[in-house]
Amino acid sequence: MNIIQRIYCRSFQKVFRIAMPILPYRTPVVLTNVNECIPLLNKINVKKVLLVTDSFLRKSGITESLEKSLNLSNIKCIVFDGTNSNPTIKNVEAAKKLYLENNCQALIAFGGGSSMDCAKATGACIAYPKKSLEQMKGLLRVLKSLPPLIAIPTTAGTGSEVTVTAVITDDVKKHKYTMNNFTMIPHYAVLDPQVTYTLPPSLTATTGMDALTHAIEAYIGGSTTKETRKLSIEAIKLIFENIIKAYEDGYNQVARAAMLKAAYKAGIAFSKSYVGYIHSVAHSLGGQYNIPHGLANAVLLPIVLEKYGKSVYKKLYKISVSLNICEKNDSYEIGAKKLIENIRNLNRLMNIPEKIEGIKSEDICKMAKYAAKEANPLYPVPKLMNAKELEQLYYAVMK
Repeated sequence: MNIIQRIYCRSFQKVFRIAMPILPYRTPVVLTNVNECIPLLNKINVKKVLLVTDSFLRKSGITESLEKSLNLSNIKCIVFDGTNSNPTIKNVEAAKKLYLENNCQALIAFGGGSSMDCAKATGACIAYPKKSLEQMKGLLRVLKSLPPLIAIPTTAGTGSEVTVTAVITDDVKKHKYTMNNFTMIPHYAVLDPQVTYTLPPSLTATTGMDALTHAIEAYIGGSTTKETRKLSIEAIKLIFENIIKAYEDGYNQVARAAMLKAAYKAGIAFSKSYVGYIHSVAHSLGGQYNIPHGLANAVLLPIVLEKYGKSVYKKLYKISVSLNICEKNDSYEIGAKKLIENIRNLNRLMNIPEKIEGIKSEDICKMAKYAAKEANPLYPVPKLMNAKELEQLYYAVMK
C-alpha cells in the first residue's frame, strides 16, 4: 500500500476512534430464557410479530414451542423461514413483504447470525421503505429506529445479537456487503443455552471459532479501549476453556452458557473496536462461493495472524500470558507463535480443515478487491494491506 493510502486509512481510523465515546452505542436488554419473550411482548403491547428463522431450524422443531406460546398468548406469530446460510437481498425483501402484509409490530430473530442479519436488514427496510438495501450498505446509513427486535441466538459465534452489523449477500453479483448502524443493535437478546443443545458439533466448532476471531481481531486492532480489551480477553478465556467441552457434549449446559456469554462479549468488543482482514476476506469467500462464515474465519485466523507478523507479536503475547500458554519471560514472538499454534490445535481437535476447497484462482483478484474495499479505511488493522497483498491470503487457504 502506498504512503498516501496509508495516511488516509490511519487518519480515518484515528478520527473514528476519537469519536467512538460519543457515538450512540447501546447494549440490548439481556434475557436468559425464551419463555421471557411472552411477557416482554405483552409489556410493549405487541400483538403481531414476524419470526425470522431458517427452514432447518423450523423443521427440527426448535422454534415450535415459541410459536405455540405466542399464539396461545394471543400474539399472532407470522413465520419467515426462508433465510439462507448467507442471507440474501431476496431473503430480506421476502421477509419485509410478509411483515407489511400482516401488519406486524416487531421482529424476532431465531437462529444463527444469518437469521439475525436477515431480521436486522428487514428492520432497516421497514424503517426506510423507499430505499434499497444497496443504498443502505456501509457505515451509518440507517439512522431511523427499527421496529422492536428480539434476537435469540442458537449458535455461540456471530455475536449478532449485540452488534451494529448485518452482512447481506448480493446473490447476483456474488458479493457480500456490510451494513453498520447503531440503530441495528437488537433491543433484546435472549441468551438461552437450551436452544443451542442440538447444534451439530461441526457448527459448534466453526461458530465458536467465529467468536474467537471476533475477540482476537478486536484485541489486536488499533482502535481498542480499556473496555474492549477487557471484554476480548474475557471472551477468549471462555472460548479456550469451553469450546471443546461444548463440541464433545452439546448438552453441557455450563459450557453452552459460557460460549453464549463469550460470543456476546466478543460482539460488544468488535462492535466498538472493529475487526480486520480475516473478516473482509471471509466475507468475500462467502459471497463468491457461499462458504460458511465461521468456517472461513476458523481457517483464516492462524494464517492471517502469521501474515501480520511483528505488528501483532506483543498483543498476541499478552493473550498467551492470560491463557497461561506462555511464560511472562518468553519473548513477544514466542508468545505469539504459541498462541497461533494453540489456535491451530483447536481447529485440529474439532476437525476443522486447514484449507478451503473450491477457491478458483481466476476469482481471487475480484475477491481481494472486495475485501480491500470493505476493510480499508474502516478496519483499524495492525498492518495495512492493499488488494494485491490480500490476494496472498486466498492462495494460502486455497486447497
